[in-house]
Amino acid sequence: MTARRRLQPAPTRPRPAGRRRWRASRVPLVPLVPLVWTVATGLWGLGREDSLWRDEAATWQVARRSTGDLLRMLEHVDVVHGLYYLLMHALFAVFGPGLTVLRLPSVLATAVAAACVAAVGRRLGGARAGLCGGMAFGMLPAVQFYAQEGRPYALVAAGTGIATLLLVTALRDGPGRPSLWGGYGAVVLVCGLLNWLSLMVLAAHLATLLRVRPGRALCARWAGAAGTATAGVLPLALYSGGQSDQVSWIPPLTAHMMIGPAVLLAIGALGTLLDRSSRTGRLSVAAVGLPLLAVPQLGLIAVSLVQPLFLDRYVLFSLLGWALLAGAAVDAVAERAARTRFRRAAAALPYVVTGLAIAALLPQFLAKRSPASRVDDVLAAADEVRTLARPGDAVLFVPSARRDTRLVSPGAFAGIDDIALARTPEESATLKGEEADPERIRAAMLARPRILLVTDAGRPAGPPSSARDRMKTAVLARSFVPVEDHECRGRRVVLYERRPGPR
Repeated sequence: MTARRRLQPAPTRPRPAGRRRWRASRVPLVPLVPLVWTVATGLWGLGREDSLWRDEAATWQVARRSTGDLLRMLEHVDVVHGLYYLLMHALFAVFGPGLTVLRLPSVLATAVAAACVAAVGRRLGGARAGLCGGMAFGMLPAVQFYAQEGRPYALVAAGTGIATLLLVTALRDGPGRPSLWGGYGAVVLVCGLLNWLSLMVLAAHLATLLRVRPGRALCARWAGAAGTATAGVLPLALYSGGQSDQVSWIPPLTAHMMIGPAVLLAIGALGTLLDRSSRTGRLSVAAVGLPLLAVPQLGLIAVSLVQPLFLDRYVLFSLLGWALLAGAAVDAVAERAARTRFRRAAAALPYVVTGLAIAALLPQFLAKRSPASRVDDVLAAADEVRTLARPGDAVLFVPSARRDTRLVSPGAFAGIDDIALARTPEESATLKGEEADPERIRAAMLARPRILLVTDAGRPAGPPSSARDRMKTAVLARSFVPVEDHECRGRRVVLYERRPGPR
């Protein structure tokens, strides 16, 4: 009998019949309102003044390669994003490359994630908790940021939301049909192929199962689906370990990095305390939301103690748990206020809280839609090159990764020679191509009267790291003089002319 036991949300205080009808009549709107809100805010300022930063530039130029060239590149670099690149390659092939096509999948995925938060919150805590949770997710600054990003993190959040909704459905209604668990496993598998760190959602869901103890049948079906998804992602995780140089730039974990997770976990803990049903041990918002928030955050911290990987975007999906708890907290406060003489004010509390949150976060909303919200702007640097260059000029990139400016906007470099490049990205099956040896670069530089340098804005953090870049910098300082120097949105374009006299 234990294996067949069906879990139900923890009992709540009976409400007047009129209020139950009010809630029932608006149940379909609960996921719809956050979905529409998130789509609207995602489309707002989607182009960011026609700017494109370096991470999105990688997506842009890789997705435009042929399928064969793309697959050859994945053998050497960025295999961890292979599925996402193939998806964007297909979208570019159908709709053509453009900033809207690049970012729209993230907008829609974020909206799906917000709707899933609302649906889970409604099922476990009621319509008000679901509505507030879905809106809270869409308003988070980090979510607003990655909703307009041509990278896979919003898609992982959407998949996590769908998987969590499927799990809650099974916990409420029983072990469920095989198709439900097939869908669960497939969604987790896709999320893992987009970012294998998202498999930490399985640990979060396991914590929920341990909390609510649903019975052997359901646990066995979950274990089967989770094991299948893990087995499907494991080859990717192992293979990507050989490409770990890609994340070698991530700094080691510091106490300062812990501030953000600590604040999130503290707010999540407060939401858990306010959710009284969490004390019963039954299925509740806290039983789902707290593990979904805490396990990925703490898991990434643990991983980063061994291999520095601590970037908030890798666990963006954990914010679904935070939003669930925030929605439950607002609902709990409104519920308590309804028992006082401020009953009418309590009914308006969710709307007041939402309005105040939007007003308080409006500066953040505006900032996230500005080109200055990203490290740099590849397209702005290309425009500077177009303005300064003359046919026959040469161009150099320091570091060589700044070649993405040319790869994204080849038209701006028409008639300009990339004198350091030995093999193109397609020929070398790399992201940025392969450069010649330092002596050949030196000889090519000294044969040119004018050279354009594309580099990072501001003062360099240190000396050039590679022998090639050291050679470029030394020859420019000794044999050339800067005549134009322009900084533009995180990048710098300098025009050099040869000094008179011997080389």
